[in-house]
Amino acid sequence: MMNKTCKHGKVSTEADFAYCPDCGELIENQWFLSRCACCGIKLKSVIRNGEIVPAEKFCTNCGSRRHVIEQLDKINFINVNFAVMVKTVVVNAAKDVTQSWTTCNCRPKLLQEFR
Repeated sequence: MMNKTCKHGKVSTEADFAYCPDCGELIENQWFLSRCACCGIKLKSVIRNGEIVPAEKFCTNCGSRRHVIEQLDKINFINVNFAVMVKTVVVNAAKDVTQSWTTCNCRPKLLQEFR
């Protein structure tokens, strides 16, 4: 049997966070942009072998091969042609939760939390 992982293809690109209708995981859409490390011009980004890299091997403005990756808070129509989107699964930090309920008519006191 082949182990298939969900690609989250049906998650909307317009939302910052959304639940995948195929697997039910909470997905965060993150946008990344590559810039030339020398002149700072925006470079068209692609994902190769799971890594965000410029589409060209060198900067078309200054010829440098060095680049930096910048994460964008929001995507706009200017950067959409240069940026790439990465869909990441949001991991819930609180996995085990214990709740206590009381049925008396008294005012309950706060309980200590032990970790």
